[in-house]
Amino acid sequence: MNGHDDTADGALLAYLADADREYLLARGTRRRFRANDVVLMEGDPSDHVHVLVSGWVRVSAIVEDGREVLFGLRGPGEVLGDLAAVTGRPRTASVRAIEPCTVFQLTGAQFIDVLHARPEIAIATIKTVAARLRNAESARVDSAALDVTRRVAVHLLRLAEEHGRSVPEGVVIEAALSQTDIAAQVGAARRTVARALRVLRERGIVETGRRRILIRKLRVLQAFARSEPNGTQGQ
Repeated sequence: MNGHDDTADGALLAYLADADREYLLARGTRRRFRANDVVLMEGDPSDHVHVLVSGWVRVSAIVEDGREVLFGLRGPGEVLGDLAAVTGRPRTASVRAIEPCTVFQLTGAQFIDVLHARPEIAIATIKTVAARLRNAESARVDSAALDVTRRVAVHLLRLAEEHGRSVPEGVVIEAALSQTDIAAQVGAARRTVARALRVLRERGIVETGRRRILIRKLRVLQAFARSEPNGTQGQ
């Protein structure tokens, strides 16, 4: 969780001072996307960059057997398409709007110019890439070492840290996150994730609703995530 407006932790804009934020956004063109619009397409050779200022998107890719693998969610303040702009290679993932979104779009050349002109923005970009790599590595470790319920607990804690908002009842995560999305993120079957969430609900640890997850007992969820696997959940 972060205290800088609605900007997500680990997001590019979260690392920038106001002057650098304004400099970056001033060079972009404002664009809006509707819910379910494709923002970026896997394999596309285009190099434009989006700085997301409102709304949430999902990042995914299609693997060889045709399954969609969800890499994660991106929220306000995050940058999309930066690697394609820097490397000049086709996009490795697709980005689709979960809800109406607003971005500032820069060409690849404009983004590179910004990085040269403002070293602080270049350093912030490196930090965002490092955060993504840490999350990807953690996800691989979780998948190998944790049973499904604990993986779901760890995933919810990660979402709470990155995107959560403190409320009197606990920590709320407001995003259009389905059980299928969570299942793709933790590497489990949707029905198994549904059972895992039911376990957490029955213990009063979380509440789930449309576009919303409320963590009522954060310390309990943290302790549960650190506990030893009990072998009661399967894939």
